Amino acid sequence: MIRLNLTATPEWLNLAPGLRLLMGPLTTALMVSARADPAIEALSEGASQEELALTMAKAVARRAVLDWEGVGDDAGNIVPVSPEGIDALLEIWPVFEAFQTQYVAKGLILDAEKNVSAPLPSGPSAGAIATARPAHPARAAGASAPTAPQD
Repeated sequence: MIRLNLTATPEWLNLAPGLRLLMGPLTTALMVSARADPAIEALSEGASQEELALTMAKAVARRAVLDWEGVGDDAGNIVPVSPEGIDALLEIWPVFEAFQTQYVAKGLILDAEKNVSAPLPSGPSAGAIATARPAHPARAAGASAPTAPQD
């Protein structure tokens, strides 16, 4: 069952000890916008799946990250959210992996589930009416089909 969050309020996402991001909801509009990101369009035809995944994650994050806590520069000064900062943050492998599994994957799982239906309690074809004639008249009576001629 898909549970709808109709409030669409931002939520904090804990990615690592001391690091959390305030994320906007992962909506269709956000994903469509991310897919049209210039960085994705600039990828070469031969780009690897890994390169595409990182570029897409950065495009999604640049649109979804509203605020963060626990991000600082080399001197320990707090850094405000910026597209460059988001890109740099996702270059850190554990942060990228956590972002992919905790934020992006949720949307992809829902996308994969949208094409399935729960089976009916009495079977998927219960109550179905046959609309096609049998392929061979003998099959209609339950008899077996004649064998193929042998040369």
